[in-house]
Amino acid sequence: MNESLLRELVPAVIGVLVRRGADFAAAEDAVQEALIRALGAWPDDPPRDPKGWLVAAAWRKFLDATRAETSRRGRELAVDREPPPGPATTADDSLWLYFLCAHPSLPPGSAVALTLRAVGGLTTRQIAAAHLVPEATMAQRISRAKRQLAGLPLDRPGDPATVLRVLYLVFNEGYGGDVDLAAEALRLTRQLAAVTDDPEVAGLLALMLLHHARRASRTGAAGRLVPLAEQDRSRWDTGLIAEGVGILQGALARDRLGEYQAQAAIAALHADAPSTGETDWVQIVEWYDELLKINDSPVVRLNRAVAVGEADGPQAGLAALSTVDPGLPRHTAVHAYLLERAGDLGRAADLYAEAAHAAASAAERDHLTREAARVRVRINEL
Repeated sequence: MNESLLRELVPAVIGVLVRRGADFAAAEDAVQEALIRALGAWPDDPPRDPKGWLVAAAWRKFLDATRAETSRRGRELAVDREPPPGPATTADDSLWLYFLCAHPSLPPGSAVALTLRAVGGLTTRQIAAAHLVPEATMAQRISRAKRQLAGLPLDRPGDPATVLRVLYLVFNEGYGGDVDLAAEALRLTRQLAAVTDDPEVAGLLALMLLHHARRASRTGAAGRLVPLAEQDRSRWDTGLIAEGVGILQGALARDRLGEYQAQAAIAALHADAPSTGETDWVQIVEWYDELLKINDSPVVRLNRAVAVGEADGPQAGLAALSTVDPGLPRHTAVHAYLLERAGDLGRAADLYAEAAHAAASAAERDHLTREAARVRVRINEL
């Protein structure tokens, strides 16, 4: 059973049903029922046209539900829309479905969750883990979003800013989670960039390319995290870096700076440096200052504190970190790093261990545990 194929087909099949008149919630439910049938039937009898099979099965499920709840006239109208036999259309509805899920009636958080489920193909458990909330909470959020869309005319475009946010979240989940969606997020962002002249879309595409270029070097043996300073830069994809930098330069020339362009500029400076020590940290701090003018978020301030520590020394970094909420994820790990650079090894080791205990993933926990052990070895060698 090719589960990645099923995941790729989900948005297209939902799109077909919605275009035929099904509301979003009913379409998504019908497609989930069709997927269950596919998991049982396909291993023994794989279809020649997987998309057509899913469309037919999901449409039948939708009609069954419609017959149970609507009048005879409504049923006849639905049956009249059933397509003739034959291969399913090859149109790509994924990008259209992104905008549909970013419907103006939905708050951004709900739009993100719904899109990750319906278009990204993530399970409710995976979406909950990405948002650091219980699975039951995320299930309720997704169900509430589907109820909000039920019966609404899905003819208004979604919020472009929400679509970009969702694309970036899908990319990051694909990069670090157990479902590889980075390539799909890149494909859709390229598609969006091809049909719009928005420099922020180009900025997001550049940011993805620059991050994706470092993918092969981010993990080592047994999936261990490799921090930026220790990555083998010869494994970075120079073709993707060149493409990302070129797209970024074109976007910046439009003189309409947005947060994705600023983040891409920071990523480009990292990609251009032969080593951590040769990185232009002063310019990176300047870009973080620009980013704060656009999005004054705790995460941006946390990352800026690291850059300040590299540009102006660990004490300056610790001063910048003191203005950031200590309850923020990664705050403790950053604090430990800056303390180690400042020479306070005892506190650094304790904080690395504390950060490991609170880590959200096994890989991160393993990395921080090793950092704590490494610093304790340094203490014993003094």
